[in-house]
Amino acid sequence: MSTSLASLTIRQLQNELKTGHISPVDIVNDVIESINNKDSEVGAYLSINAEEAIKSAKDADTSKPLGGIPISIKDLINVEGQPCSCGSKILKDSYVSTYDATVIKKLKEAGAIPLGRVNMDEFAMGSSTENSGIQITKNPWDLKRIPGGSSGGSAASVANDTAIASLGSDTGGSIRQPSSFCGTVGLKPSYGRVSRYGLVAFASSLDQIGPVTKTSEDAAIILNAIAGKDPLDSTSLDSDVPNYLESMNGEIKGLRIGMPKEYFTDGINPEVLSSIHKGIETLRELGAEIIDISLPHTEFAVSTYYIIATAEASANLARFDAVRYGNRVSDPTNIIEHYRKSRAQGFGEEVKRRIILGTYVLSSGYNDAYYVKAQKVRTLIRNDFTKAFEKVDVIVSPTAPTPAFKIGEMCNDPLQMYLADIFTIAANLAGICGISTPCGFATEDADNRLPIGLQILGPALQESTILKVSDAFEKATDWHKQRP
Repeated sequence: MSTSLASLTIRQLQNELKTGHISPVDIVNDVIESINNKDSEVGAYLSINAEEAIKSAKDADTSKPLGGIPISIKDLINVEGQPCSCGSKILKDSYVSTYDATVIKKLKEAGAIPLGRVNMDEFAMGSSTENSGIQITKNPWDLKRIPGGSSGGSAASVANDTAIASLGSDTGGSIRQPSSFCGTVGLKPSYGRVSRYGLVAFASSLDQIGPVTKTSEDAAIILNAIAGKDPLDSTSLDSDVPNYLESMNGEIKGLRIGMPKEYFTDGINPEVLSSIHKGIETLRELGAEIIDISLPHTEFAVSTYYIIATAEASANLARFDAVRYGNRVSDPTNIIEHYRKSRAQGFGEEVKRRIILGTYVLSSGYNDAYYVKAQKVRTLIRNDFTKAFEKVDVIVSPTAPTPAFKIGEMCNDPLQMYLADIFTIAANLAGICGISTPCGFATEDADNRLPIGLQILGPALQESTILKVSDAFEKATDWHKQRP
């Protein structure tokens, strides 16, 4: 083939493998060559497991669903024998995974090859990948801009054709928002649909692992492999897993699509808003019924999220004390100094900020005023979606209010950074599923087009429905086919 194998989708590579024109070794070598040629500018990868990947490719069984397909892995999902730094100095060069996360075990069983570790905001805390303690990843569409976060390395590697697909995690939009910024497809499964065993936790009641891919079909292929009950994760759901590919026939006639008025407000970039409205019109032309709805507690989602998420982060990160895990300072005079200096030097500013906030809202005298109240509001937000899904099958909105912003533009304004996730956070609070698919470009920068994502939300465990809608939209457009 004259086309680079690294630029193809999973489905296209499967078809080529069946013909015998290429081998898994060809695919892995081509992706590694693409990384060597293109990643130095973007900085998506933290490490590449080239030797082991080529060995696995030689032994790959191409009759399996993902046989011989290399996949990049966000640096907080454990892969046996590979580093797992979570984008943090406290773990960099000091921790190598001793086991496979359940999703990695399932990917390997399906024939996939974990190729390398990709960058992220430290411990998944951020919306730009600027909070990585190791390096800043750049957006392949415009190297002056961020790729989004926290799964910025995942989205950038797929958009830059240095990965066929990637595995990320989504706590408040961390798969969908970078997918919007980088022009990829990003799927957040329902809470409990995919095992979190082996995922380094940020906020345990919000985190979910999912795929970043070039098409909705590829997302369905990966979800088929990783979904399902896991005895090692008590929060994973014992629910039948359908074949997600079976519903993807391009037919959405009669489907009811909700437009929440709270997601179409002032402050959205005009080009984003225009692209979303055009995307909705495309869905209407495909036969869907567009219905105006309301999610009245949306205005409280960001504040509720940053109470619950920071509280859970405070508890989860207590283990990284440089005794059980992590890099230690040299020659502390006592145990208190050991803890204080190791954590102060190991954690970045955003992680420290969230630990302090979380510890505060859980502290005596403030727990009821903040954390307990936030949980009550979370229930109201979940109820909003439950009522909305009685009227509609899916909900559509912008994935993010703006295209990718410039590196350094929001670093000194955490609140503005938090608002970058305003349309994605509520889905995590409610535990429902969501997907972002490319739907247009902003041209505010004369030199570069900046991708825009259409977010499609569905009820819990209805990934088939949102994948069906996303796939139908892709069949009617070509936004997802365009590359930097």
